[in-house]
Amino acid sequence: MSDANPYPLGLRLAGLRVVVVGGGTVATRRVPALLDAGADVLLVSPELTPALRAHADAGRLRWEPRRFVPDDLDGAWLVQAVLDDPVAAASVSAAAAERRIFCVRADDRTAATAWTPAVTRHGPVTVAVLGGGDPRRAMSTRDAIRTLLGARKGTLLTDSVEEGPLPNSFGQRAPDAGRAPGRVALVGAGPGDPELITVKGWRLLTEADVVVADRLVPGLLLDELRAGVELVDASKIPYGPSRSQEEINRILVDRALAGAFVVRLKGGDPYVFGRGGEELLACAAAGVPVTVVPGVTSSVAAPAAAGIPVTHRAVAHEFTVVSGHVAPDSPDSLVRWDALARLRGTLVILMGLKNLAAITATLLAHGRRAATPAAVVQEGTTGGQRVLRSTLGAVAADVAAEGFRPPAVVVVGDVVGKLDA
Repeated sequence: MSDANPYPLGLRLAGLRVVVVGGGTVATRRVPALLDAGADVLLVSPELTPALRAHADAGRLRWEPRRFVPDDLDGAWLVQAVLDDPVAAASVSAAAAERRIFCVRADDRTAATAWTPAVTRHGPVTVAVLGGGDPRRAMSTRDAIRTLLGARKGTLLTDSVEEGPLPNSFGQRAPDAGRAPGRVALVGAGPGDPELITVKGWRLLTEADVVVADRLVPGLLLDELRAGVELVDASKIPYGPSRSQEEINRILVDRALAGAFVVRLKGGDPYVFGRGGEELLACAAAGVPVTVVPGVTSSVAAPAAAGIPVTHRAVAHEFTVVSGHVAPDSPDSLVRWDALARLRGTLVILMGLKNLAAITATLLAHGRRAATPAAVVQEGTTGGQRVLRSTLGAVAADVAAEGFRPPAVVVVGDVVGKLDA
């Protein structure tokens, strides 16, 4: 490739085939932006990270669980080779060149025919920065522009490439040999819309050396991480494969003791069914300082996005949030469903789709009216949001009939429908 300046272009990919070859952490960062653009994504890889598997299981992309073959590019408009193996990536480049398809190479920018820019989004405005092939320069410039746009109020990043890695929020630079132990921040990423992370949460995320992210973290936040950040996919797909909590704790402690600033990025709020307390205790036991950044919880935000207030004057003066991941009749359940059935306020159930039939039957058996309004909000605050309105007596059957899937929030109470026009 020549050293000529790249020609900037905004690709309108809605409905167009984009092939992503590779299923690791780089793909985890790249795919959400493609999905946000409406692309028809074909992902080719023998294995996927849990976060990418969640996209495939939800039908947002098509996954071919095998190695790449040139015919995968038939009908494609763009291909991204996000592979650790340069020989395999070169074969993708060659196939793309034969078909005159632009190819992004994560392993070798000089061998690519297209580069991915550092991006910031502010409503309908998208700013993409190319730093002459230097990702740190692009990220610093991007963040300065983001600040000027007023999208967030994070630190204006102005470090030059020669000055070394950017400082984190605790005044520390990237890990050096012999440096004192780092720190951990437990950051709530909010309910799904990437713009609903707090200003402080976003600032710490941009300064992290290591990011340990859950499945429910907005993917576009990962797309905006600065260059060189280690992304650890700690996704926990419900009732599927997951990292053990002990392993997550170990990663947080080990990386911090090695001198890194670690952000544990969690969907919603770290302390609302997020096991943030366990992670804080593990860090404290190891002598690792922890900052906790609260997040917007889906228990309130998802109903609000669907037009449902959890409280409303003269309707509900209380709301109760419970986890439904354990069946009501299980000896492991800590929820007093009989007492909840007698409350007059709003009941919000997280992680309850699998056990919804048993939960509603239990509430009905203890006196809650079958005609009580109920709603289910799937993927609240995101472009994939779906809302189902029903009654307590019928909602479990309606959810099954409509094919609703996690993540979803169930709301039971007379507040459902109060804001309908």
